[in-house]
Amino acid sequence: MRTHDEFQWELGKEVITDGENEELCNEHWLHYYHHPLLAVLLNPIHAQIDNPRLFEVKALGKHLNDNGLKGGCTKMTLVKELKVPEITVNQQIAFAILCSLEVYKEPSYVKWANDWLSGVNRTASAARYAATDAADADDAARYAAARYAATDAATDAADADDAARYAARHAAADARYAAAARYVADAARHVATDARYAAAAARYVATRYAADIDLIKLAKKALKYK
Repeated sequence: MRTHDEFQWELGKEVITDGENEELCNEHWLHYYHHPLLAVLLNPIHAQIDNPRLFEVKALGKHLNDNGLKGGCTKMTLVKELKVPEITVNQQIAFAILCSLEVYKEPSYVKWANDWLSGVNRTASAARYAATDAADADDAARYAAARYAATDAATDAADADDAARYAARHAAADARYAAAARYVADAARHVATDARYAAAAARYVATRYAADIDLIKLAKKALKYK
């Protein structure tokens, strides 16, 4: 029952921190997940604890939310131990794909994603093509952003930045989300050997685009994919 820096937890004993830092991942915050499924799915990109244990907690005091990926509070008490959910490789991939579909709507990618989810085509070659196409779209978005900003070189830096953001937002086929799709397609290819790929894809979508995504809902939905 120890976490970062060998901190010792006890059932029923409240722990208090100050919450002085405006970001998580430091000693000023006590960290938790909003659902057991997220605790398991995102463990590979956070604490990466081998053989983790799961506890229900009472989280009080000040709170800080990392785009739905994890939360922080200044007062926490372990209430009881829970059974750790068992998540399969395919469910990890499905979670990543479902996250990406929240933001990336390019037709060929959507077809690949739906084919994978339905079980029609889960081959590595199909994922590789999806990743390549998404990478090309991502490069196109970056090029459009740079080109648009360059034409406005006479404006100040803030205007140039706005121009780049505008160009990236409105590139053909909504290409600004292609990088997320590229992560997910790579996840489908590599997650069997490293679970971090699927979790990183979800984090990329949630943090890079600050999209209003219900990660808990998507995690629950992913459970139906075997």
